[in-house]
Amino acid sequence: MVTATAAVPPPGPSEPPLALLVDFDGTIARGDVTAAVMLASLPAGRQLPWQEGSQQSWPEMMLEAAGGFPRDPAPLLAAAARVPLDRTFASLASRAAAAGVAVEVVSDGFGFFIEPALRRLGAGWVPIASGATEFGPGGPRLTFPHGNPACGVCGTCKRNRVLAHQAAGRRVAFVGDGESDRYAAGYADEVFAKDGLVDICREGGLAYRTWATFDDVRRWLDEQLAAFGADPAALPGPRPRPLFCGPEAWGPDR
Repeated sequence: MVTATAAVPPPGPSEPPLALLVDFDGTIARGDVTAAVMLASLPAGRQLPWQEGSQQSWPEMMLEAAGGFPRDPAPLLAAAARVPLDRTFASLASRAAAAGVAVEVVSDGFGFFIEPALRRLGAGWVPIASGATEFGPGGPRLTFPHGNPACGVCGTCKRNRVLAHQAAGRRVAFVGDGESDRYAAGYADEVFAKDGLVDICREGGLAYRTWATFDDVRRWLDEQLAAFGADPAALPGPRPRPLFCGPEAWGPDR
């Protein structure tokens, strides 16, 4: 896996100050791969934790699920591979990277099935910020290298990935579809939303653009790159926003 580090370098002098952060489940993948993998590891007759009314936090649900994973990830990877992918992602990612736009997949999932999926799309080079699941003789082990250690709400802090790119001087466009994208959307400079994320943006008064495939995002990107080519000062910088989530907003160790 190409791991996205906590900090990111600033854009070069000829690179547009843009970053494209993209969710995986329901976005690059057209379904919830994390749920499919969890379901594949459960005994017959069991439902997913939230369907059974679990009151655990999301990271706790993930850790419990990972504890029931087999030592051999093959059946889980097979379950993941059955979820169709949006094949328009690869052309968007390649277009962005060729122009010097930072691209990153950000996922609040187990992580191990994302790189194989990106390789199938021809985009295995894209950095990934997600949970990290290792399969070894001692059994599966899940860690959260991109989590916020002072906050237990999310496994991967998508908010901090947005803020890291903004701190480097980039305007961030975020592409997502649902609840796990709530906080990223709240800090991003541009939001591409579909499905449940549309409702979240409406309820929160967040500006957003609807999308169906990554071709929709690419058309916007082409406009931004054309504007930058005509006048490098044409693109606005990132917009600072007050923190509304995380330990800074609601105290540590939630």
